[in-house]
Amino acid sequence: MSNDIILQISNRIKEKRKDQKITLEALAKDVGVTKGLISQIENSRTVPSLAVLLSIIKSLHVDLNDFFDNLATEASNEPLVIKASEHQLFEKEFTKGSQYYRITSFKINNRLVDIVLYKQSQDSEKGYVSTEAHEFNYMLKGIAKYTIEGKEYILETGDSFYYDARQQHLTQCLSTEPYEMLVIYFFDEK
Repeated sequence: MSNDIILQISNRIKEKRKDQKITLEALAKDVGVTKGLISQIENSRTVPSLAVLLSIIKSLHVDLNDFFDNLATEASNEPLVIKASEHQLFEKEFTKGSQYYRITSFKINNRLVDIVLYKQSQDSEKGYVSTEAHEFNYMLKGIAKYTIEGKEYILETGDSFYYDARQQHLTQCLSTEPYEMLVIYFFDEK
């Protein structure tokens, strides 16, 4: 996977929490933040402040040196090959009928880029959402409907869609089988 330090820290937090069988809710309560914030940190959707990061590490009862030990900091010029078996299923706030698989994340020009395979079925209960990023979507299979500010966009296999995902948007599956979409998130520099 990517040598991006933020992704490594996010993955390490999730790994330590799961190893200790601590729930998102319990960690969030101990740190004094929301469950959603912990989820966003673990999924590399936001970078925690130093105070929050240190509180998380303390709540996980991990030594600071051990936590940061062996984080790769050098970028490689080698091509990045990611096997399908390495795609990481992750949860977001609204997931019934939806599945997110992280393919990779990396930084380019100080902007986090997150590449995800997204699947949604007709029984999805996903409501309106927003993401602090711009999105490029490529429909791999099926039919999807996006609703943004009352306007509807229909995407079919092979169609592409780019938009400012900070706007409230709703996605719905119109095909009988779940649709599959490659999503590339471009997060703003922070």
